[in-house]
Amino acid sequence: MKNISFGNDLFLPPIFFGTSSLGNQYQELSYSSKLEMTKQWVKESSETVVLDSAGKYGAGLSLEMIGKTLRDLNVSPDKVVISNKLGWKRVELKTEEPTFEPGGTWVGLEYDAIQDISYQGILDCHAQGCELLGDPYKPKLLSVHDPDEYLAKAKSAEERASLFNDIKGAYKALEELKEKGEVKGIGVGSKDWRIIKEISSEVDLDWVMFACSLTPYTHDDELVEFIAELHRKQVSMINSAVFNAGFLLGGEFFDYRIPDPIKDVELFSWREKFHSICKKYYESPSEVCIQFGMKFPGIVATALNSSKPNRISGHVKAIEAQISNDLWKELYDEKLIKVDVSQY
Repeated sequence: MKNISFGNDLFLPPIFFGTSSLGNQYQELSYSSKLEMTKQWVKESSETVVLDSAGKYGAGLSLEMIGKTLRDLNVSPDKVVISNKLGWKRVELKTEEPTFEPGGTWVGLEYDAIQDISYQGILDCHAQGCELLGDPYKPKLLSVHDPDEYLAKAKSAEERASLFNDIKGAYKALEELKEKGEVKGIGVGSKDWRIIKEISSEVDLDWVMFACSLTPYTHDDELVEFIAELHRKQVSMINSAVFNAGFLLGGEFFDYRIPDPIKDVELFSWREKFHSICKKYYESPSEVCIQFGMKFPGIVATALNSSKPNRISGHVKAIEAQISNDLWKELYDEKLIKVDVSQY
C-alpha cells in the first residue's frame, strides 16, 4: 500500500483508521485487544499509519490509548500521523453515565466531555489532546468536530449566525497553530456536506472528510459538483461512513436510524438489487462501497472503523481492490447510481 500526496509535504496511505473502538464505543475492549488493534494498524501500513481520533471518543480515552499502545509497541512517531477532531474537552464525570452521548454509546468511562467550539476552546482542546496522547506523539492534522451538529442546535437565524461565528473563531485558532508549524494541515469533517461547503467558503482548508454523503446509495448531483470544485482547488478529500451505517452491507441501521420495511420499501429494494449485481460480478458489496467513493478524482483516502483486529487486513485489501467496469456500468444503467464512475 503506497503513500500518495496529501499536500503540505504529507504523503499518506489511502486508508485512515478510525479509533473510536479504543474509546470504548458500544463495548469495553480489553487493553490487550486495543494493543493488538494498534499493532495491526501499524503492521498493515507499510510506510505511514494514519489514526483518526477525537476528544469526544470516550471523553479522550481513545487519544490516551493511541499514545499508550504506540509507546508499548515502540512505534516511531515518524511513522504515525494522528488526525484529531477538536471541539470536546474531558471533564470530571459527575453522573452515572457520560452526559455527552447518553444511552450506552460509550461504555466504562471514567470521565465526561463537554463541547467547546470557540477560538480559546479549540486551543484548549488541542492542548488537552496533546497531553492525553503523551510524548512523543502529536497530531499532525486538526479539524473541528461535527460542526453540522453544532449548528443544528440553533433555534433562530440569529442564533445560527452566532454559532457560525464560534466556528470561524475555532478555525482562526487552527490557522494559527498551522502557521506556527505545530500541525501540517487543517480540515473539516461533517455528515452534512453542505456545511463543509459553507465553511470552505470562509476558510482555506487543506482537506475535508465526508460522512454518509458519498456512498453508492447517497450522492446527489450538487455534491458531485462540489467534489470536482474541491479537486480543482487541490483540497484533499477523505470519504467515511461509506456503508450508510452498515445498511448497504445488510445491517439493521441506515444512517443511525432503523428503516421501516414498508415506508422505506424503496431503500430495501435498492439494497436487494445492489447485492444481486455485486454477486453477478463476484464482487464484495463492502469493496464496491469503498471503491465507489475512491473513483472520484480528489478522493484520496477512505476512513474505516473496526473493533476487531482480524478485520484490519481485509480493510486494506478493500482499499486496493479493483472493481470491474462492467459492474459500474450496470449499476448506472439500472439507475442504482447516478454517476457513471466507469469513466473515471
